[in-house]
Amino acid sequence: MNNITPSILEAIKSIVGSAYFFTDEESFAKYGSDETEKLHYTPQVVVKPRKATEIAQLLKLCNQHLIPVTPRGAGTGLTGGALPHLGGLVISMERFNAILEIDERNLQVTTEPGVITEVLQNTVKEKGLFYPPDPASKGSCFIGGNISENSGGPKAVKYGVVKDYVLNLEVVLPTGEIIWTGSNVLKNATGYNITQLIVGSEGTLGIVTKIVLRLIPHPKFDLLMLAPFNSIEKASEAVSAIFRAGITPSAMELMEIDAITLASKMLDSTAISITENLAAHLIIEVDGNNMEVLMSEMEAISEVLAQFDAGELYFADDAQQKNELWKIRRKANEASVAAGYTIEEDTVVPRAALPQLIKGVKALGLENGFKVVCYGHAGDGNLHIRINHPLHKTSHNNKEMQAILIKIFELVKALGGTISGEHGIGLIQKTYMPVMFDNVTMELMKGIKLLFDPNNILNAGKIFDLKK
Repeated sequence: MNNITPSILEAIKSIVGSAYFFTDEESFAKYGSDETEKLHYTPQVVVKPRKATEIAQLLKLCNQHLIPVTPRGAGTGLTGGALPHLGGLVISMERFNAILEIDERNLQVTTEPGVITEVLQNTVKEKGLFYPPDPASKGSCFIGGNISENSGGPKAVKYGVVKDYVLNLEVVLPTGEIIWTGSNVLKNATGYNITQLIVGSEGTLGIVTKIVLRLIPHPKFDLLMLAPFNSIEKASEAVSAIFRAGITPSAMELMEIDAITLASKMLDSTAISITENLAAHLIIEVDGNNMEVLMSEMEAISEVLAQFDAGELYFADDAQQKNELWKIRRKANEASVAAGYTIEEDTVVPRAALPQLIKGVKALGLENGFKVVCYGHAGDGNLHIRINHPLHKTSHNNKEMQAILIKIFELVKALGGTISGEHGIGLIQKTYMPVMFDNVTMELMKGIKLLFDPNNILNAGKIFDLKK
């Protein structure tokens, strides 16, 4: 890859305008990092375009001169997907921040990628509509970043993840062409599904500039229960049993005691009572349009929980209590990082295998001298594993930590799972892709990348490396 010459810098500035062209140290500090293990890489220039045609011009220029391009949303990622580790140009999508149309008749919304996820949710809720995917960072992350990572969140257990709501995308290809990937319809068997190929591709195949999402009617009611356990294994065993009883909660979150304590302390909250011998809590939510049905489901869940030695159940009485419990869950990540649990893994297994995964990870911690805290979307088997190692605070390019993580991922694979449920691969997880995929599959992925991006300029070195 070539460095950006003064003449190329001027060409870039002429495309976006001097007000949205940045080469100062403050911008480099901000756009050279995200939420990944305190890593930082310095770009050569940062731009904030406003039109798809501007992005097309930028990509054509960079493709011509072999300049690395890193697309960036809100910078809330945890695997380094938005890190400009090769230098070059960072394209920030923050000015693409408009909700363009809410189609109430067809239950669809057309939005730009720089809209904050929670803003989108609240806006459509005013129309009685619901966009369910709700990652923990929904108050700050962009919907475009959610597209790139195929994000989920607590409600994925009932409603699915981002891919289940994307109908159509406007995308600027690395070579500068602008395409629509599909149609604004609920069924489409017309050729290859390029829309779903872009979703979860982590900004390696194109830059999304418009998004058409399907919506559903917003449920009228929800009930929230907190269930304490003296055994984290019992808590995780109860998860599968609830589904086997024929109940599908709208959310089912697992928090072990350390995660609860850290988050409650950071929020100065007493919403969750921390009693002696407490090992974990399940946060269980049901929602729908018939309160009697929901009450019946909660009663049935309570009966299942009793079989797994759950303690006294707590029911949130009002919206304030519900919000307080969800704040604690959403704060688990930030609180864990602040307490030294700086290495995060985003594993997912069939939900019945959760007890084995937790037991195995804890055993590896004891064997290798590090502490582990677990929390996550137990309802769909997605467990966030936070590691506090006394010597190593990052895993990137750290051979000792990588050897430990390979053991965790080999356990995950043996349990029928995979290494990322919603955070993606990005820069720091690509080392472990061979744990999951054989050479044939890896070469297929690399071939797709090169078809979209023959000069490998767009988010190069994310997910996997290409031979030079």
